[in-house]
Amino acid sequence: MTRPYGLLAELTYACPLHCPYCSNPLNLGDYRDELTTEQWQRVLTEARELGVLQLHLSGGEPLQRRDVVEIVRHGSRLGLYTNLITSAVGLSPRRAEQLREAGLDHVQMSIQAHEATASDRIAGTPSFERKVSAARLVKELGWPLTLNVVLHRHNIDHVGDVLRLAEELRADRIELANTQYYGWALLNRGALLPSRAQVDRAEAVVRAARDRLRGQVEITYVLPDYYEQYPKPCMDGWARRQLTVVPNGDALPCPAAQVLPLPRANVREHSVEWIWTRSPLFQRFRGTDWMPEPCRSCPRREIDFGGCRCQAFLLTGDAARTDPVCVLSPDHGIVVDAVRAAGEGDALVPRPNPRRVTSGRERSRTARS
Repeated sequence: MTRPYGLLAELTYACPLHCPYCSNPLNLGDYRDELTTEQWQRVLTEARELGVLQLHLSGGEPLQRRDVVEIVRHGSRLGLYTNLITSAVGLSPRRAEQLREAGLDHVQMSIQAHEATASDRIAGTPSFERKVSAARLVKELGWPLTLNVVLHRHNIDHVGDVLRLAEELRADRIELANTQYYGWALLNRGALLPSRAQVDRAEAVVRAARDRLRGQVEITYVLPDYYEQYPKPCMDGWARRQLTVVPNGDALPCPAAQVLPLPRANVREHSVEWIWTRSPLFQRFRGTDWMPEPCRSCPRREIDFGGCRCQAFLLTGDAARTDPVCVLSPDHGIVVDAVRAAGEGDALVPRPNPRRVTSGRERSRTARS
């Protein structure tokens, strides 16, 4: 495949939640100068011309952009399948009706836990009841509903309760995705990484729920990278199928790639087509020629593509090294030590996310659901 099929449009990093596993960048001040409505519309048009079929609107909280309805309408007119990835805080009946009229196809909503006390504590703000109300509104309006639950040490033991909530809310799909350790999540890894016993128990619960809910709720369960033998293929390979555009216009091969010390590519300066086909950033780890050993001679090199470049950089300081998750990586001991620590004693209390909820014009420039 030489063309992308998916665009993740991170409209803003403003967010009413303060989740300790947030993977947004730590330096939010660099993203205050957000693309305008017209610039986003141009990006969507160029992405469609390049071959993109799916538009995923995210953040932060995309509902904090006043023009989100206009952006959805433009994507729909282009023939894109439009998916809103949201905390659902701010999804009022009026806004929901506007989005439906604009052509929104799907809603993907985050849930932090199965009940208010735990959910509000993890989210850093009272939000659970609004999420439940929003989920019911989504179903009333006839949209498909996906629930996204980021799993970690503090909620993974209640995965059965979360699945029962999904059943109660008539979700069409639920994604139980263990935390990926970037951004705030990496800073809080010691408090978030579940033990192997927790992961094994959760897997058994999910397996039983799949049997019970087959044909009713589609369940996706994503193991933590740290408990896998081999890494996952990051985004199905660097710059192979999807691209991300973040609030300030930087285009990335994956949502976390802003951490890498690589040349930037920005839609304010270049077309989406040029960025995808010619930019040094998108070329850097595309394919397999860049690979060191043991990846270069590994039979899995075109399956996992050496794993996650961002994870390799964050754990070793070198984005070109084999992902330390891999058992064949010379740096695998880093992951082994983290897993061992997760099984020893009580976790540390998560650091509070210092982002604050602002108001008015400033709110549209601040943090991810």
